[in-house]
Amino acid sequence: MEIRLLRYFVTVADEGTVSAAAERLHMTQPALSRQVKQLEKAIGVRLFQRSGARLRLTNAGEEFLGEARDLLRRFDRAERLAAHLSAGQLTSVSFGAPSTTLVDIVAPFIAGFAPDDPEPSVTSIDIDPDLPDLMSRIDIAITTQPPSPGFPTLTLARLPVWAYVRGDRPHAEAESIEVGALVEEDLVLPTPDFAARRLLDHTVRGLGRHYGAVVETFNGEIAQALAAAGRGVAVVTDDSRFGLRPRRITDGGRCLEVALHAVWAHDHHAPAALEALARRLQEFCRQRYGPTLDGGGAAVAPPGAGSCAGEGGLRRSVL
Repeated sequence: MEIRLLRYFVTVADEGTVSAAAERLHMTQPALSRQVKQLEKAIGVRLFQRSGARLRLTNAGEEFLGEARDLLRRFDRAERLAAHLSAGQLTSVSFGAPSTTLVDIVAPFIAGFAPDDPEPSVTSIDIDPDLPDLMSRIDIAITTQPPSPGFPTLTLARLPVWAYVRGDRPHAEAESIEVGALVEEDLVLPTPDFAARRLLDHTVRGLGRHYGAVVETFNGEIAQALAAAGRGVAVVTDDSRFGLRPRRITDGGRCLEVALHAVWAHDHHAPAALEALARRLQEFCRQRYGPTLDGGGAAVAPPGAGSCAGEGGLRRSVL
């Protein structure tokens, strides 16, 4: 059964006469009549019966008409999709990110999509995903993993891991705190579900050191609230709250920072469109949360925090 025969059938059903349908289809009446008979022969049922000067659908024709219309709609959608795909365009786009990042970055980003933007969908992923497997299922991943070979990557933001201290506590006047000195303090830390915590854990282990007293929390603002209440030094990526002082955490003079990346597959059918979307997301992060990258990809420090390569701050614990 050919699609063109279905289109002829639907047109005759809509127009009610072969002559009107032939005019609409820009073909002769005899040629159109032959095509309709060819379709009836192919499916083994009579579709029309004459009623005066007009053609009326048989019961079988009435039932078949709905299916024919549906097939034509799906065929037309498939043709449009094929045209988009061959042109490297997106009709839909799927984002994957850790749940907190989905809420704090991806959701407000797609809330600003225009009607002509691709249809978005989201998937919650692990903080350390298996990229080859993940990128076979989604279009763009937002992750703190370092760039991997074969995966185009755009850095969205570079965020320092801050130590927040009360003004009356040790290190309040220091410009930065070395990790070795930090672990001597009582600490309020995010759970290991956050990349900032994992980075700090990795650094502490690398120094052969161990934490002292630690309070864990799932939220950066709660961590700072506990620090303001004197429970310890809060280690988060958030902007300062409750009058606490942000101090850079360093390891041998190197500032601890977490980079947030957008990643996509190099063999995706629309890599240029994905890169353009990633750059929009990068600009969205800059507008919504303030600058965290300079023109060369280094991070920008908030006022009063001193200078350090790779600094910046967001207003939520997206990491």
